[in-house]
Amino acid sequence: MSVKSMTGYGRGECRMNGFYAVVEISSVNRRQLDVQVALPRALQPLEPRILEDVGARLSRGRATVTIGVASTAGGGRQRVRVNEDLAREWTEALRGAARRLGLRDDLSASLLLQVQDVVVVEHREEQQDLVWPVLRGALDRALRALLKMRMAEGRALAADLTARLNYLDLVLARIARRAPSVVVRYRRALLERIRQAGVNVEVAHDSIAREIALFADRGDISEEITRLRSHLTQGHRLLKAREPAGRALDFLAQEMLREINTIASKCMDGQISAETVRFKAELERFREQVQNVE
Repeated sequence: MSVKSMTGYGRGECRMNGFYAVVEISSVNRRQLDVQVALPRALQPLEPRILEDVGARLSRGRATVTIGVASTAGGGRQRVRVNEDLAREWTEALRGAARRLGLRDDLSASLLLQVQDVVVVEHREEQQDLVWPVLRGALDRALRALLKMRMAEGRALAADLTARLNYLDLVLARIARRAPSVVVRYRRALLERIRQAGVNVEVAHDSIAREIALFADRGDISEEITRLRSHLTQGHRLLKAREPAGRALDFLAQEMLREINTIASKCMDGQISAETVRFKAELERFREQVQNVE
């Protein structure tokens, strides 16, 4: 089985070309693929490549990718830039507030290091070609770890979903066994009511026959049973397929709900009605679990 969960976590590291990269990926449920990348500003041009690599390995879920890159010996070709205009605005604002509040002016240059965007470390553009192989190596390791966790949880999901499909198979089999006798019991009950009313059954034979024929036509659920059997068989097949099955299983669950609702509305039999309730309750649990499948 290759069912994968949509939830998981992976971490990867790589050291190369004078750089060290760390990538962490976490994913949760979502109907479509949604990838959010937290990347150092200087490496923003690499985001499309990251999205392409992630999209090639994941098909559903909300994935958050957090990336950190640091230079090691021989890789520190960076430029430090100080945003003096922003530093001046911060300094003037803080000193003005200190005067108004009667506080001591103890501002120092080291304080500016704590202010976001005042001191910026920029990688030169040519370094992106050196950083990318390192980042991609860490990304690949993180994706493999994520997929390993998603597959481990997916095996548990597949076992649970298979058990639920097996139960639905049993309920449908009971409905199918019961269905042919519904018309027979209706005919018997109708004839008994006519006798109790004192009506000659032989005289009313044609009317009785038409009524039974109409009842049989209105309550015929053979087509719905056949379609449900097909959907359940397809569900078992999807759980063993190599391709992502979440969307297809969700669609099948919707179709099965439509068919069982039709059976419930057409068949005037207490036992079958009870079985349709059991079927719908288990189908709802199946459908909820499918929301976790990639």
